[in-house]
Amino acid sequence: MRPAIFLESFSASDKASTLRSSSRFVLFSELELTLPSLSITMPMTGVGRTGTMEEGTYQLFNEDCRQGIKNIADNSIDFIVTDPPYFMDGMDGGWNDKKLKTKASKSGVIGGLPVGMKFDRAQGENLQNFLEPLCREFMRILKPGGFCVVFSQGRLYHRTAMALDLAGFEIRDLLGWKYEGQAKAFSQNHFIRKDKKMTKEEKQKLIIELDGLKTPQLKPQIEPMVLAQKPKEGTFIENWQKYQVGLVNMKESLDGMFPGTVMEISKQVRRNETDEKIEHMTVKPVCLIAHLVKLFTQPGQIVLDPFVGSGSHGVAAIETNRRFVGFEIEKKYYDISVKRMERSAMPNA
Repeated sequence: MRPAIFLESFSASDKASTLRSSSRFVLFSELELTLPSLSITMPMTGVGRTGTMEEGTYQLFNEDCRQGIKNIADNSIDFIVTDPPYFMDGMDGGWNDKKLKTKASKSGVIGGLPVGMKFDRAQGENLQNFLEPLCREFMRILKPGGFCVVFSQGRLYHRTAMALDLAGFEIRDLLGWKYEGQAKAFSQNHFIRKDKKMTKEEKQKLIIELDGLKTPQLKPQIEPMVLAQKPKEGTFIENWQKYQVGLVNMKESLDGMFPGTVMEISKQVRRNETDEKIEHMTVKPVCLIAHLVKLFTQPGQIVLDPFVGSGSHGVAAIETNRRFVGFEIEKKYYDISVKRMERSAMPNA
């Protein structure tokens, strides 16, 4: 059972008040929030919510993480787990959920091609350019030896890994969330039939020739994650004694076996985790994130997600008795995350 949190609101004029065991809606005006091993001074425009539990504290901010993360102290975060925009077909730094859903609803295509198949080399370049300054901030705020797990996409994984590598991280491994995806490959029959240069006979012959041949989209069954580690100070033991990070909890198991790089969780499990309908395009299973959190942190340590989305990472941190810091730029998803985290922090949640 997790202890109850009590809700109350206060304004910037209350900045002299100390944080007690409560959850607060905050309009920050150079308000400094100080927790053990964590100090954040939020900008004047930041809006956030802070919930305090006996086991730890969560802080969620409705602002651009590229600005908010600059206020986090050096060497203060124990673990980062995040699912940034993939820079595919509008899923980028200018993410507009309404426009994306409108595009995707049109026969499963974006830009005239199946979702995710509009190949453009600039997508990877833009993703890496977007992530590089953030990864440098990750490097600054993580404790030495701390781990960083970043979800990615098969076509763009290398750009994500490169951004972390250039920031100074050690790329430890490729992790994979295994699930049963939906086949999305397209036949070329439609385009052949629409062709105005070929005769009817030529079209029929080509359709027969291309029988079974479709666009290069194998059925998705894995979502890759980059496992990166900030270089440790001294030996593993010396680093642990100073920062309590850098080693992996091999007692934590997702399936009763020794923890591995492939983590199989059905998307149905994700849907069964809650009765509420979560309107987000890339919701991750709470049990998957909880597994990652327990692998790479200890109870009471601080988990950061700069791209909170619908809040699964925060819920996982709360349910595993870790502290959590998150940023979400879209008010719609910020509100969803607030509700989910408050519900998780309540007794008997």
